[in-house]
Amino acid sequence: MSRESSVGAKNLLRLVWLVRFAVFCCVLSLVSGLGGTMRGMAAEPWEATVQQPVLGPEHALAELRRFFTPRIAEFTPVARAEDWPARATALREEILRKVVLRGRAAEWQQRPVRVEWLEERPGGPKHDYALQRLRYEAVPGLWIPAVLYRPTGMTGKLPVFLNVNGHDPVGKAADYKQTRCIQLAKRGVLVLNPEWLGMGQLRGPGYLHGEMNQLDLVGTSGLAPFYLAMSRGLDVLLELPEADGSRVGVSGLSGGGWQTIVLSALDSRVTLCNPVAGYSSLKTRLVSLIDLGDSEQTPVDLATVADYTHLTALLAPRPALLTYNLTDNCCFQAREALPPLLATARPLYRQLGADQNLRYHINAEPGDHNFGLENREALYAMVGVHFFDGALDYPVRELPMESELKSQEELAVPLPEGNATFGSLAKSLAAELPQGRTWTSGAAACRDWQSEARRALGKLTRNRWGNDEVVAAPISRIELMGVTVRKWQVSVQDLPTLPLIELVPAQSEGCVVLVGDQGKAGLVKEVARWLGKNRRVCVCDPVFVGEGAQGTRNYLFELIAGSVGERPAGLQAAQIAAVARWRKIVAADESLELVVQGPRLSLAGLMSAGLQPEVWNRVRLLDPLVSLHDVLEQNRRFEELPEAFCFGLLERFDVVDLAALAWPTPVDRKFSEAKPLDPKVEHTWELLRQLKD
Repeated sequence: MSRESSVGAKNLLRLVWLVRFAVFCCVLSLVSGLGGTMRGMAAEPWEATVQQPVLGPEHALAELRRFFTPRIAEFTPVARAEDWPARATALREEILRKVVLRGRAAEWQQRPVRVEWLEERPGGPKHDYALQRLRYEAVPGLWIPAVLYRPTGMTGKLPVFLNVNGHDPVGKAADYKQTRCIQLAKRGVLVLNPEWLGMGQLRGPGYLHGEMNQLDLVGTSGLAPFYLAMSRGLDVLLELPEADGSRVGVSGLSGGGWQTIVLSALDSRVTLCNPVAGYSSLKTRLVSLIDLGDSEQTPVDLATVADYTHLTALLAPRPALLTYNLTDNCCFQAREALPPLLATARPLYRQLGADQNLRYHINAEPGDHNFGLENREALYAMVGVHFFDGALDYPVRELPMESELKSQEELAVPLPEGNATFGSLAKSLAAELPQGRTWTSGAAACRDWQSEARRALGKLTRNRWGNDEVVAAPISRIELMGVTVRKWQVSVQDLPTLPLIELVPAQSEGCVVLVGDQGKAGLVKEVARWLGKNRRVCVCDPVFVGEGAQGTRNYLFELIAGSVGERPAGLQAAQIAAVARWRKIVAADESLELVVQGPRLSLAGLMSAGLQPEVWNRVRLLDPLVSLHDVLEQNRRFEELPEAFCFGLLERFDVVDLAALAWPTPVDRKFSEAKPLDPKVEHTWELLRQLKD
């Protein structure tokens, strides 16, 4: 090897070692820096405890079942058959008055029905029935598209049928629904096929079922448009000159089954009904969770008056066919849903001498969620017996159909521009609410207003736990790096148990009660912040949040709460107030602050402070709900913000009014993101801040 080659090799070797050394230094620096970062990110010793459940994953569900079940109305049999007509009439009137037609809905019902007819056209190649499209007004400004199937070549009075549909996106064009309409028309029945709110032509924003609760917020039943759309459909049918008012049927699948039982139970004009896989008892739903229903199926306060067992009994003594599917892949499986309904209705039918009028049918093939051939033929047989006197020539089997189904476009009905929606109806009613706030007139006016307003809020939220004994049972205690961590379960009356974690630094000054929409696990930073200020921290999960939540079904349980006469925000407020009373018992002179993170619990926090202002020294709201009017303006659905839909709350209170109830306790607001706020709302908050005691 030459001298030059030897030197070159040595230089290359030296360069390799230099590169390796540089890489080593870089890695060492990176690891050192990462180690420092990891040390900075290291969890506090107590953090894992805050994020863990206190009571266990199944505890919250068991507590909800325990709390709800006894609040569901029980059906009481009549002593004598002759007592039933008066009892049934009174029960119908009570359900309509207290649930269905609350607020302005009673006025809506009194309006004469408006119908606009379009041209008639042949329905099939045999010209044995005709189709006529129409629209009718369910509530002011809300028109329902529909199709009438009219038998041809018939004389005399004809039976009528309202065929309603469920959660099928194509709505009135669903093939099984069209088939049912055509088959009944071929048998000599006048059939109306209306669109359901949220489906078909009425599908999409404005008609989503969780938006109906916007009407509840302004004090009018959100159930009313659903009910009036059905009952107006009957009006349309019965105003036809050839309609026989003594033969009136209703049938439907799923949500259509729900419509069928509700309309048939509450409107005695119906003389035969066939709900298909459409409902179960509310008590059944608490066990068979797939049965939990949307807003319209779980309306506010229904369960305080009647369960679906009552509605089934209200069919008596009229003919009814209860159809369920054996292995339903949606909901309302026969083995769970049917027995409690029969157990209530059967003895009554027997008592009335009409036990032959109550029938049931269980579909095993295919057995899924269907109104298929077997279920339809069970309906035709029922119609033959009760509407055609069991005539021998009446066809029980399905008749041939020669490609008579129509497309969605062929069945579409033009609707007026600006057809009303849940949101537009709610905003219209909100605009009519009384304006002005008497508490803004000064401190004396505010004090005068608060007394009566607290009574009104207590009534609205169903708050009944103001002075009940609070029991705080210790679960565990540990010391973690200078912080004492205790777990508690807090109970008041029969409310669901509240899981609570208390964290106490070595030197504590005052106490902070901390709650948030994301539960305890989402409040770690807030816990650390207040511990850093040497505050005792009580962080807890009120019902329906954190470990008290029920996953994707959570809002369905909050609907149950409203139906049994409670209010989700009221329950949460009562639990928060219970924590405050407990702390005052333990340390009467302790400074006590409430910190609430998120829009959902901000209402409960303000209600708690407004109903018991004497226990709080300050209330802090982080990212709260700005105004209840925003719920309407943003077209929010119940499932997005359940606590905001307290029935009638906006008739009397907005968010700032709830804060005024807590005065002179200061209420602070802080938003994590800068966003424009309504100047009128901010002006009212400024008036609140300027009040002098």
